[in-house]
Amino acid sequence: MAEMSAFWDRLADRYAAQPIADETAYRTKLQRTRALLGPDMDIFEFGCGTGSTALTHAPYVRSVRGVDFSARMVEIARDKANASGITNVTFEQGDITAMTIPATSYDVVLGLSILHLLRDRHAVLSRVFDMLKPGGRFVSSTACLGGPLKLLTPVAAIGRALGKLPQIGFMSHAELRSDLVRAGFTIEQDWQPKAGAAVFIVARKPG
Repeated sequence: MAEMSAFWDRLADRYAAQPIADETAYRTKLQRTRALLGPDMDIFEFGCGTGSTALTHAPYVRSVRGVDFSARMVEIARDKANASGITNVTFEQGDITAMTIPATSYDVVLGLSILHLLRDRHAVLSRVFDMLKPGGRFVSSTACLGGPLKLLTPVAAIGRALGKLPQIGFMSHAELRSDLVRAGFTIEQDWQPKAGAAVFIVARKPG
């Protein structure tokens, strides 16, 4: 985790200052997610970044727990929460696969703009499935970089070795769907605002 933390720590302040690339798509994803939420629910978000999405959903649930590899991202997220007076959200540095999280603890897990940046997404999906309550939902938004873009794998490896790029996984839309089903989920929503855009999926744990 230290390597990934260092990379994202360097980018955290610049990341926090960047505008949202597609505001309309982002708002649609927020609305679709909010339709799943209720005041007695507990949310877990991994790869929470600087906390904007977690804080946006906070008024509609009982609690939100945000986790990120980057200590600096978490620091910025905590500052945002304090400035907004939001008290039902916590942020911490951590790795979802290494943390102690009781099974069936959460109603909703969020993994936004993160699955394609993981070394072992299969292990993460298995962990998400385990930590969700029966009937709970996993909400993800993922850049699917498979197909012809897989030819860039060697370039990405060199960039990562030089510290210029993060870990990048080149999976297709179909591979992502297959991974979710293999982990035990049923896919309820699958939406891509336009060709080449991140794929928004709501997957449900049976129960």
